Amino acid sequence: MSPSHKPILLVEDDHVDAMTVKRAMKDIQIENPLHIVFNGEDALEYLRDPNNTYPYFILLDLNMPKMTGIELLRIMKKDRELKRIPVVILTSSREQQDKVDCFELGVSGFILKPVEYEEFVDILRTIKLYWKLNEPPG
Repeated sequence: MSPSHKPILLVEDDHVDAMTVKRAMKDIQIENPLHIVFNGEDALEYLRDPNNTYPYFILLDLNMPKMTGIELLRIMKKDRELKRIPVVILTSSREQQDKVDCFELGVSGFILKPVEYEEFVDILRTIKLYWKLNEPPG
């Protein structure tokens, strides 16, 4: 996937889903390191830590404890540096208002979490191809 193997940040409170994403990334040979945090507060802490490299992009769940994905997006989009990080929503939420809110906050995509592992692989393969072809800001 690359640009110089910057990390991908997964913000996901479900440990099974997090491990599924990790496994799928390995299976399709995404070489970028995956950093996993389990809620929006931890994601914000990671993003604001000057010792961490900004992620290539963020895979973000919406329904999490402490700080939801939408709350995290609102904070990120007000921050001069963080607002440029591409965010792809990966959620089980089928609420139309969640989609509207996310796109109004400038997400790069909104994907419903699949049930089957092979669907996770297909989704990550598609994301991999998209980011391979995409030219995000540096």
